[in-house]
Amino acid sequence: MMDDEKKWEVLHSEYLIRRPWLTARRDHVRLPNGVENPEYYVLEYPDWVNVIALTRDGHFLMERQYRHGLRYTGYEICAGVCEPGEEPIDAARRELYEETGYGGGQWTHHMTISANTSTMTNLCHCFIATDVEPISTQHLEETEDISIHLLTADEVFDLLRKDQIRQALMAAPLWKYFAERK
Repeated sequence: MMDDEKKWEVLHSEYLIRRPWLTARRDHVRLPNGVENPEYYVLEYPDWVNVIALTRDGHFLMERQYRHGLRYTGYEICAGVCEPGEEPIDAARRELYEETGYGGGQWTHHMTISANTSTMTNLCHCFIATDVEPISTQHLEETEDISIHLLTADEVFDLLRKDQIRQALMAAPLWKYFAERK
């Protein structure tokens, strides 16, 4: 490991927008070599969570929903935002319950990743929940329209191989899940 972290010096920061789902700032930074960049943009988000959820009979609990950024409807694993002061495992359990109505089971931390270490401040905490079962109905927010699907491991692996799971923060933990089980 190298001791030299080569951190940048922040000379000035300015918030450009502070909204519930978008906080952006412009930093004027100085690199270790002395070069200054007066316009380095950073997006601040709370930490995120996602869950690879498997039922007692081994089916993957998958969600299908429209994503406006790509204007794409596809399969995803359960995911959401950590509320202020909420532990990632608690956020993951809450999101699974709210989005799918499933709960219970055994939970393990799978990995922690970043969507973009260059310009985003948050992490995504990924969990595996096994033996989950339906305990309620969905409790969706008014802007959510999520359908639930139970897929086999072969079906999920086929979606990955055919690039049908587009969200990188969901594809990465699924790829790791399958790689560790080969």
